[in-house]
Amino acid sequence: MTTLLARPAPAVPRGPLDLAQLGPNWYAAVMGTAITANAAVALPHRVPGQQAYAQAVWALSLVMLAVLVAARLVHLTRHRAAAREQLLDDPATAVFYGCPPMALLAVGFGTLTVGAPLIGTGTAVALDLLLWSTGTLYAVLVAAGIPYLMVTRHRISAPAANPTWLLPVVAPMVAAALGPALLPHLPADLRPWLFYSCYGLFGASLLATLVLLPVVFAGLVYGELPSVLLTPSLFLVLGPLGQSSTAVGNLADAAHAVAPALAAPAFGFAVLYGVAMTGFALLWLALAAAANLRALLRRRMPFGMTWWAFTFPVGTCVTGTASLARHTGVAGFGWLAVALYGLLLAAWAVAGARTASALLGGRLLRAAA
Repeated sequence: MTTLLARPAPAVPRGPLDLAQLGPNWYAAVMGTAITANAAVALPHRVPGQQAYAQAVWALSLVMLAVLVAARLVHLTRHRAAAREQLLDDPATAVFYGCPPMALLAVGFGTLTVGAPLIGTGTAVALDLLLWSTGTLYAVLVAAGIPYLMVTRHRISAPAANPTWLLPVVAPMVAAALGPALLPHLPADLRPWLFYSCYGLFGASLLATLVLLPVVFAGLVYGELPSVLLTPSLFLVLGPLGQSSTAVGNLADAAHAVAPALAAPAFGFAVLYGVAMTGFALLWLALAAAANLRALLRRRMPFGMTWWAFTFPVGTCVTGTASLARHTGVAGFGWLAVALYGLLLAAWAVAGARTASALLGGRLLRAAA
C-alpha cells in the first residue's frame, strides 16, 4: 500500500500542439499568404481566373489571421511566462514582433482591394479601417519598443546582427504603403491627415532602416553568416526596398486628390526613388538567392518557419515594380513584376506545403511527451 501511494501520478497526455511554443514569427505565414493575393491584383497583366484566384488566397489569409490571433490569445493568457520570455529575454524572438502588425495591415488591404466584391464595399472598408488602425498603432509601438529593448535590456552585439533586426522598423512602412487605399472612403477633412501621416510613417521607417541596415551588413561581413536555419532571413532586406517603392507610388497616386500641389513632385520622387530601390533590390536578390542555394546544396538547409522570409519581401518587390510599370509605362517593369510574382508564387507554395506537412507530422509546435 505504501509503495502504491508513493508512486507518482501518471502524466496527463498533452494535446498535439503546444501553444507555449507559438511565437510572433508565425504571423509571417499570414503575411506571405496575404501578399500573394494582393500582388496578384497589382500586376499590370491579366489572365483568366486571376481575380478569383486572388480572392481565394485572400480568404485563406483572413482565416489564417483569425485562427492565429485566437491561438496567440491563448498563448498570451495561458503561457505568460513563455510570452514574457519571448519579448523581454529572447532578442532573437522579440524582433519577430514586427510580424503581427504587418499581417494585420496586409490582410486589411487585401480585404479592401481583393475581397470587397465578395463581402461588400462597406464591410470591406470597415474591416480594413479596423485592421489598418490597429496594425499601424501596433507597428509604431513595435518600431519604438523593440529597439528600446535592444538598447536597455537585450544582450546583443553588432557582430551577431542579422536581417531579422529589420522586422520591427519595417512595419510602419507597410502602414504607409497600404494606408492610401482608404483615402477615397474617408470624409474629406480626414484625408489630408491620413495622407501626411503615411508620409510620416514612410520617413520614420526609412530612416530607421538606414540606421540598422549598415549594422546588419557589418554583422554579416565581419561576424559570421547566419546559421543555416536563418539563411532565408537574407531575403528580409528586400522588404523595406520593395515596400518603400510601393509606398511612394501609392502616395503619388493619392496626391492628385488630396494635395494637388504635391502631385508632380510626388510623382517624380516615386519614379526616381522606385527605380533606385528596385536596382538595389535586384542586386540583393541575387546575393540572397546565391547564399540560400549554397545553404541548400552544401548544408542541406532544413525547413523552418524562416522559409516564409522567401514570400513577403519578394511580394513587396512585385508591388513596387508594378507601381513603376504603372507610373512610367515601361513594359520592362511590368514583366519584371510578373517574373518576381512567379518567384513569389513558387516560394509561397513550397513554404505553405512544408508548414502544413510539418504541423500535421508533429515537427512544429510539438507537445512534450
